[in-house]
Amino acid sequence: MLYQLSYASNVNVFYHLKGLSTPNNGTEAGRAHQLVPRPAGNRPARKFARPLFQSPPATGFRPNVFRVYSFRPERLSAWFSHYKQLHEPTENLNAAEREMIAVAVSMANGCLYCLVAHGAALREALGDPILADRITLDYKRAGLGPKHTAILDFAVRLTKTPLDCLESDLQHLRSLGLTEHEVWDVIEIAAMYNFTNRMSQATGMLPNREYHALARG
Repeated sequence: MLYQLSYASNVNVFYHLKGLSTPNNGTEAGRAHQLVPRPAGNRPARKFARPLFQSPPATGFRPNVFRVYSFRPERLSAWFSHYKQLHEPTENLNAAEREMIAVAVSMANGCLYCLVAHGAALREALGDPILADRITLDYKRAGLGPKHTAILDFAVRLTKTPLDCLESDLQHLRSLGLTEHEVWDVIEIAAMYNFTNRMSQATGMLPNREYHALARG
């Protein structure tokens, strides 16, 4: 089955994550399932999700974000293509630095799923699990240099108080060696993770248990 998590099961996860009790007889979850039917019979849409579910995942397990987001498979495909583009490393903004933005934004938003998933990705990209965990939990006390601190400060400001972002912030990033395109990528990566954080939180996504053990040794 391509769609292993129904909307009804997501409702139960959402109740659990928020510390609420699920309906005694499942009526509310069932009603949600009726209002938002599973798309398993939607043949035109299935083609978008099939490659993600048939290709072997690099992690060795199927991330729950794919299972949940496959409720709208054509959008899953578009989002994942965008995600991969944003994580393409460049000369002055490498893979680890892009993951740093992901975890800084996710910590600012309190997004459990993205903190765990991208905390694991950052451990792998850095090759230093202790530093990666410190950046994930509190980048300001991780001993980062001026460039990384400026990038993450800007990403968090864009997340928490976007009206406070100024042209001078962008100029500061340029002065630290980022190209115009890389400054744009900092903005777009931060914006994309604000989107994914909210999707994760609203649907009650829980991270796969396997993430916690990745890249620890």
